[in-house]
Amino acid sequence: MATQTNGKRKTAKARATIKEDGEGTLRINSKPIKTWPEMPQNRIREPLVIAGEEIISELEINVNSNGGGIQSQAEAIRMAIARGLVEHTGDDDLERDFREYDRNMMVEDPRRTETRKPSQSSKGARHKQQKSYR
Repeated sequence: MATQTNGKRKTAKARATIKEDGEGTLRINSKPIKTWPEMPQNRIREPLVIAGEEIISELEINVNSNGGGIQSQAEAIRMAIARGLVEHTGDDDLERDFREYDRNMMVEDPRRTETRKPSQSSKGARHKQQKSYR
C-alpha cells in the first residue's frame, strides 16, 4: 500500500510517495539523494534519522518537488517525508517526536508575501516616496 503526502514551503512544493517492500531508498525527482548538496541533504534526512533505521529499512520513498529554491525545496521535501511516515505508520509517538524536534516538520509556515498596495511604486508593499522636510 502506498501513502502520498504533500509538503509546502514558500513557493516550493513536494509530493512524497511511500511504499512498502523497498530496500530503504530515497529518490528525489527520480534521482538519488546523493546528487543534492550536503547541507540540504542533511536537512532532508532529519525525519529519517528521527524515525529510526528499523522503520526506514523496508520502505521506498519517492519525492517529486518543484518551485522555489533548493533550500525551500529541501524544507518541503522534509515536511512531506515526515507527514508520510506518520501517516504510513499511524504512530502518535513518532508525530510527537517530529513536533518536539521541529514543529515545521508537521505544520506549514503560514507566512506569505504581503500584497502590493495601490498608488505606490512597484518596489514593495510598504515602499513609499522619500519625503523631504527642508
